[in-house]
Amino acid sequence: MMPSPHIFFVQPVLPEKLEPLRDLAASLYWPRYPETAALFRDLDPNLWEETGHNSELLLRLLPAARLTAVAGDPQYTGRLEQVWQQYRTYLGAPVNRGNLPGLDGNQVIAYFSAEFGLSEALPIYAGGLGFLAGDHLKSASDLGLPLVGVGLLYREGYFRQRLDRRGQQREVYSRNDFYQLPLELERRADGSPLEVQVNFPDLDRQVRARVWRARVGRLNLYLLDSDCPGNLEADRLITDRLYGGDLEKRIQQEILLGIGGVRALAALGINATIFHLNEGHSAFLGLERIRQLQARYGLDLASARELATCSNIFTTHTPVPAGIDVFPPYLMDKYFTEYYQSLGLSRHEFLALGRQDPNNQQEPFNMAVLALRLSAWANGVSQLHGQTARRMWQVIWPGVPVAEIPIGAITNGVHTTSWVGEKMAALYDRYLGTAWREDPASPASWAGVAGIPARELWQVHEEQRRELLAFARRRLAAQLREWGAGPREIAALEGVLDPGALTIGFARRFAAYKRPALLLRNPERLARILGDSRRPVQIIYAGKAHPRDEEGKELIRQITAFTREEAFRGRLIFLEDYGLQVARHLVQGVDLWLGNPRRPLEASSTSGMKAVLNGALHASTLDGWWAEAWTPDTGWAIGSGAVYEDTGYQDTVEGEALYNLLEKEIVPLFYERDAGGLPAAWVEMMKRSIRAYGPVFNTHRMVAEYSRQFYEPAAHLYQRLQAGNQERLKELAGWRSRVRDWWPAVRIEGVEDDREGDLIVGGSLKVRARVFLGSLQPEDVTVELYYGPVDAGGEIVTGEKETLIQYQDQGEGRYLYSGVIPCRRGGRQGYNLRVLPRHADQVHPYQSGLILWG
Repeated sequence: MMPSPHIFFVQPVLPEKLEPLRDLAASLYWPRYPETAALFRDLDPNLWEETGHNSELLLRLLPAARLTAVAGDPQYTGRLEQVWQQYRTYLGAPVNRGNLPGLDGNQVIAYFSAEFGLSEALPIYAGGLGFLAGDHLKSASDLGLPLVGVGLLYREGYFRQRLDRRGQQREVYSRNDFYQLPLELERRADGSPLEVQVNFPDLDRQVRARVWRARVGRLNLYLLDSDCPGNLEADRLITDRLYGGDLEKRIQQEILLGIGGVRALAALGINATIFHLNEGHSAFLGLERIRQLQARYGLDLASARELATCSNIFTTHTPVPAGIDVFPPYLMDKYFTEYYQSLGLSRHEFLALGRQDPNNQQEPFNMAVLALRLSAWANGVSQLHGQTARRMWQVIWPGVPVAEIPIGAITNGVHTTSWVGEKMAALYDRYLGTAWREDPASPASWAGVAGIPARELWQVHEEQRRELLAFARRRLAAQLREWGAGPREIAALEGVLDPGALTIGFARRFAAYKRPALLLRNPERLARILGDSRRPVQIIYAGKAHPRDEEGKELIRQITAFTREEAFRGRLIFLEDYGLQVARHLVQGVDLWLGNPRRPLEASSTSGMKAVLNGALHASTLDGWWAEAWTPDTGWAIGSGAVYEDTGYQDTVEGEALYNLLEKEIVPLFYERDAGGLPAAWVEMMKRSIRAYGPVFNTHRMVAEYSRQFYEPAAHLYQRLQAGNQERLKELAGWRSRVRDWWPAVRIEGVEDDREGDLIVGGSLKVRARVFLGSLQPEDVTVELYYGPVDAGGEIVTGEKETLIQYQDQGEGRYLYSGVIPCRRGGRQGYNLRVLPRHADQVHPYQSGLILWG
């Protein structure tokens, strides 16, 4: 057997005029400028495709003769100089914090995610969650936020999808060579690789992970890699695949991400004060933060937990419990017994952190529950999802009305310049200037869309559609070659897809609730829609099913079976291996983006946002982002937004609605042409859609909202609690401990009001309440009237609150509170009295989980 070779590195020698390419290639942010991608592509178009748009690898593989020839091309070097100056200006520009006051460079935000979708060259993403995380980093860079990303570096990433002729999905994994990617290995002062360790004490071993850095514009993304010499083989495989393996592999990955990620920041000398959890995979970071704060400042458990929790932010993307990682108690014992003991927690206290019912000894450990219990700030990813999340997690705050559950909503967005096609971007530059790139969240930046000549906008859109269809044919040809097809079958693809037909796109993860086959429920009717020779329609599908999701795989088989039927041949196709490249071509080239999830199971979805930025129109059920975005003059709603108990009936109703929309509204509007052949009404709708959605559904607006609602107040609170000798922090922790100890004695001894009959709108109701606080003081609590309309079940709906600020001390811990309920509306009304803990430094009154009603 041959011994391991001695490793050395050879860097490409670039002519001086091409030296800027080296720096551009090392950044994952070059998609900001479409011209940059064109520079690499023009070096060798075939090699560009073969390397998967990996600019680092492209430069290493190009022959020296080609580089010399390009260096002598003044047109190319002129383009390169222009892009290079733009990029240097971007990196060196002073950060404008005018829209984001309250954050400075000393307050670093650490953004944790299990996946990041930044570039085809760094394939460590599965889909929407990763794309969202990548776009978050890019907008944070644009806005000048002091933020770093933290994730895992997967040796095999997520699977590549291969389909056989029957549509059966096969998962194929390719090993990533990190030295061929735009990554840099972090090293110690002596040049050795920087490593962090996590312990698996019950397995009697330590796991080491190296730290790699990816440059994303002005900020860095740090990625942990367990494939280190010296680790056991099983431990080297912890970071082999994204979302791969069994429960044990998942908990190992999430320990490395959460605990190892916090340790990596410390080893790098990065003192992050705000931690943002993008989903619950990284929730163990809350525990590690507590441990580090105890060690660094000599804090007790209660104080360390207060400080960590007040500066943790949790974003949930999951609308159903089944989508959350849960681990059985025996597995938590196996990996955490020594760890929770070191924190000063008992087994019951530790497991309670991850249980909806802390006293249920059989309940598994839920990562979302852990994230919620150790994060004072939390949100869903659309307004509708915020409502869903509040209902879903009400059990964690028993007694709190659903509307007041402390989970907010910040609707997702997309990084505008990363998703707008090259030709559409040039059109925007011509008519909107640079504002749409630099300040996409401002409506003023998009006002100029109204002035784009309709014919010019349509011409650009048609060019991008033709590019999509050419790309689709190439992908289909590659698939046929893999199947062993002959030249005749491959040549026949030239007749597939009509360059002038209404083109519909449907691309996303294939899961039952997304209903990819809804449009296929009535094959005869669909065949008539697609086969109309005067008004042809074609549909392009793409998407992966999770390797263990047999239902999702069956949906792929169903759709690919339709593509082989004569009635749909050439008009309904399925593109395999959905990823960044396929996604970009689809959102940039389709006329209509289709989404038909089963409400309310789509947390947000962002693919439609990307499509509308490129001029596509959108049709979807009223779920996710579309529930708050849709207006009749910018797109189409499938169904009424109702939630059905009978899902079969729902599919029938909404499937019929979709067919009706296509037949009566969408297809006729697309083919309604003026004397010059322009679909004028369609193009006007495109303009309204771009102007309406461009300023709203972008990650600049989204990240700015995170900053205003979470990052800034969390940073201020962290600073306040840290001030001096952390006296304020210790006082808060002591106060919360006293309140918990004394709360059982608090009681409402009586409530009375002054009503003598029916009240009138505009009047008021005086209420008095006798409250026994025992050892607590009035400043420790808030006494509120909770009032509003009463439904048929006797429950208050859409309740309001009125704080009772007037009280009389009646001695021995008893207080008489009084207040007034304003009568603003007629009908059957009701009120309750409630008592809540109050402290100036708690984020919300429900942090202690205490509430008393009477």
